[in-house]
Amino acid sequence: MKTAYKVTGLFLAFALALACRESPAQSYPSRPMRMVIPFTTGGGNDIVGRIVAAKMSEALGQPVVVENRPGAQGVIAAENVAKAAPDGHSILMGPSGTMTINPAIYSKLSYATLRDFAPVTMIGTYSLILIVNPSLPARTTRELIEYAKARPAQVNYGSTSALFQLASELFNQQAGTKFQHIPYKGAGDMLTAVLSGELTMVLGDPVSAAGALKAGKVRGLAITGSTRHPSWPDLPTMAEAGLAGMDITIWFGLFVPAGTPTPIVQRLHQEVVRIIALPDIRERLAALGVDPSGMTPEDFTRRVAEDIGRWTKVAKEANIKAD
Repeated sequence: MKTAYKVTGLFLAFALALACRESPAQSYPSRPMRMVIPFTTGGGNDIVGRIVAAKMSEALGQPVVVENRPGAQGVIAAENVAKAAPDGHSILMGPSGTMTINPAIYSKLSYATLRDFAPVTMIGTYSLILIVNPSLPARTTRELIEYAKARPAQVNYGSTSALFQLASELFNQQAGTKFQHIPYKGAGDMLTAVLSGELTMVLGDPVSAAGALKAGKVRGLAITGSTRHPSWPDLPTMAEAGLAGMDITIWFGLFVPAGTPTPIVQRLHQEVVRIIALPDIRERLAALGVDPSGMTPEDFTRRVAEDIGRWTKVAKEANIKAD
């Protein structure tokens, strides 16, 4: 009988301990968090990341400090988060280029997206905009192509990552042009180069270019989406301009190190979905040409895998390699 009481007592003590023990999500976050952004300030990734980080700070009760770690097409930032403790306190604001195109063009990449990261959610998507300086004698995509073909040694384009480079090289292939590539670390510097006339054209994200476009400092010629965007109704699609193969949609997403407890991943997903559904946030994103998403971690993981496959095929056919 004493043995039975002893066993029962141990069982009750164990059950009480489990009941009192907090789940990872309940005690999370326990200290300030950091959101690592792969590019300099002023670009689309940075602007949207800061909008979300500010709201996350309010919702989670801990500061979400933004860290810009530009360089190597986002590799530096991705490496930093991949090696961080898998406790949800280090988050990568991962653009589709860093997470799906880098694996397609680097033969010796230091991280594998689906091995070293746990996808949390897709924040939003956007189409690229073909941008030129207003002084350029080209008001349509067709006129830009004719201008470029007449002076192949004088035209160029800028990019901040492999994604924009690959998209621009696809434009060259589709249009039969020979725009030369000039790399930049951030969208802000690249946009300044368009304003100064240093760059002929850019296939840029609408987030970083929205202010300059609305102010008339740069001219938009076309958009890479399959349909015209409500924020830019006067911009024709590339298909309308005669380049049907230029249907390209880009995304931003949040990633944490692989091994982060599932309850924490789910908590982050729930908070971000709630944040991007807020009327003021949706309005701000819409003004930047971003369509909110909020994919589940499972759906986002499948999308990442599909995009890696797609861009690997494109890079191979175009013979584009980063090393």
